[in-house]
Amino acid sequence: MSKLKRFLKTSEYKRILENIVSLTGLQFASYILPLITLPYLTMVLGPDMFGLTQYAISLITYFQIVTDYGFNLSATRELAIKREDNKEVSRIFSSVMFIKCILMILTFIVLILIVIFIPKFSEDYLIYILTFGMVIGYMLFPTWFFQAMEYMRYTSILNIIGKLIYTIAIFIFIHNENDYILVPVINSIGLIIVGIMGLYMAIRRFNIKLQIPKLKDIKYQLKEGWHVFISTISINLYTTTNTFLLGLLTNNTLVGYYSIAEKIVLAANGLLTPISQALYPYVSRKSSKSKTINIQFIRKLTKLMAAVGLVLSLAIFIFAKPIIIIIFGDAYTSSIILLEILSALPLIVALSTVFGVQTMLTHNYQKAFSSITLLGGIINIILAIILITIYGAIGIATSFVITESFITISMLLFLQTHNIKIIPHKKKLKAQLKA
Repeated sequence: MSKLKRFLKTSEYKRILENIVSLTGLQFASYILPLITLPYLTMVLGPDMFGLTQYAISLITYFQIVTDYGFNLSATRELAIKREDNKEVSRIFSSVMFIKCILMILTFIVLILIVIFIPKFSEDYLIYILTFGMVIGYMLFPTWFFQAMEYMRYTSILNIIGKLIYTIAIFIFIHNENDYILVPVINSIGLIIVGIMGLYMAIRRFNIKLQIPKLKDIKYQLKEGWHVFISTISINLYTTTNTFLLGLLTNNTLVGYYSIAEKIVLAANGLLTPISQALYPYVSRKSSKSKTINIQFIRKLTKLMAAVGLVLSLAIFIFAKPIIIIIFGDAYTSSIILLEILSALPLIVALSTVFGVQTMLTHNYQKAFSSITLLGGIINIILAIILITIYGAIGIATSFVITESFITISMLLFLQTHNIKIIPHKKKLKAQLKA
């Protein structure tokens, strides 16, 4: 108890608390603010055109993942350990940004080939090209760097500004179904502007000395981020891919119904993210010093995240119908059952985040983390194709929940069998309670 009190009084605790507040603001900007424009867009554009804009985002997200590589975790962890050494910080920053820039160019070439040679994408090629501007914006903005340096207020402030501009622009420029092409334009321009501002602030505030990276540094960063990259791709095999598969096997209208339910759940999940992201650099540093010192802390974090996730899941399930009807109207009643099914996700994701990111990655189980998420992604693809064919959008929602449950349980079992007892042995638990 005395250790906890001492921790609560430290500057490190205050920094973590500040980062949680800042990240909460970031999640508000990322998920809550767009929910303000969402009812307006669904009404003005209709399920079909709204579905098309969301389908374009689902395709472009793959390119964003490639551009991010695994740096949001691998580079963040390395910087969190070496952040007091300005020379090392500049070297890592330069290497990561160089690689991200090259990957962005390569993904744009791939997009051009897709819209030229695949008929489904050729018909609406312009919306896909314009949506790619989001990749440029995400590539420029160094969220990973601010997170590692534990100065997330910059990320929060700039993203809130960007989302406010987006929100205002949507109401000013989008008036009817034919204006759907302006949605990706507004999205892309806002993100690029914020990306440039974030990059400038990172270089200026932390005195980064940009340099041409050495080949060995490029190879090192690619190697370090590889397992996280594979994990990220795997995760998107049961997240972004769901929307993509639904549009591929059905139509844009069903994508519109599903996207609404998914966005509400993602907004709820976004409330959990600040805790996880703010603690990740802290847990990484502690884990590098002692692999056992974090287990008690992780157990407490598990209880906290589970409690918050359970409350969110129950709230979404109970109020699914009024949420859809009041906010989006009778035209989207098909989204109600999808939201009820997906309501289980906040609780499941809360636990998997602790087991996977906070525990497996910080204890150097990157390969196992990648293997579990990849297996989950493969299972989801198989399930999704079968269930979409039979049940449509309900099938993809069901597949999503089953996959997330499988991954969470697998991570827990892995940790339990590798001497990281998130759930302690009964005798040890009784001893801890007595102590």
